[in-house]
Amino acid sequence: MQVPKNGFTHGGKFHADDVFSTALLRILRPDFTVTRGFSVPENFDGIVYDIGNGPFDHHAADRAERPNGVPYAAFGLLWREFGAQLVGENQARLLDENFVQPLDLNDNTGESCLLADAIGGFNPLWDQPRDPDECFARAVDFAQVILENNIEAARAVNRADALVQKAYAESRDGIVILPCYAPWKNALYRSDALFVVYPSQRGGWSAQCVNDRLTKRPKKPFPMGWAGQPEEHLRKSSGIATLRFCHASRFLITAETKEDAIAACYFVLRGGKK
Repeated sequence: MQVPKNGFTHGGKFHADDVFSTALLRILRPDFTVTRGFSVPENFDGIVYDIGNGPFDHHAADRAERPNGVPYAAFGLLWREFGAQLVGENQARLLDENFVQPLDLNDNTGESCLLADAIGGFNPLWDQPRDPDECFARAVDFAQVILENNIEAARAVNRADALVQKAYAESRDGIVILPCYAPWKNALYRSDALFVVYPSQRGGWSAQCVNDRLTKRPKKPFPMGWAGQPEEHLRKSSGIATLRFCHASRFLITAETKEDAIAACYFVLRGGKK
């Protein structure tokens, strides 16, 4: 489906649903223009959403629901139609789960959602003589930045997958070594990888545990005795000369050299032996 130049949505108080719907349509077609009102003009030539009982309205009793029971709002219906062409099928599904569904749930049930509250805050206050359409336009500008950031992050994951998969193919003992930092969780989600080692964005090298996809916890956490301890303690207890940090949750360490970041992983695999 091609996005037409013109759109129509409801007037008055706006919500995250119609605001993010408009932002999405504008990303798909930068010259997209929306009109707001309380009834769809007869013979309107364009896309109608969140009003009008059409394919992108969700107010009928037989509204569509996802398999997990989360009902679609207009944003979710539009994302279902167009999301894959922006980020691919897999990332479209993940963005729906993590970003779109909380907004749809808020619009349909009133479930708390901080982002929806932030969008709602653009509405004029009860005693403010402000133009609701101008406020809506400001909200759409704000939402578009947020949505574009999420879309670009999803595309970055897609770009990283080939690099991470190549490193995984060359890995040994469950330790995947990346030549640079890149989003790696998507590519290793169903793998038997245990650790990922990569140049830290803060200098030196990091090693991070890969989570079990069912428990969401590290398959092989770093030692309890390292958790949140000072650098001096870490180096003395491990015998790893440049080890400098272990997160209190034991999923991440940093060291000054790649060799020592790898050594920290082997320390765990060898049961605490150097």
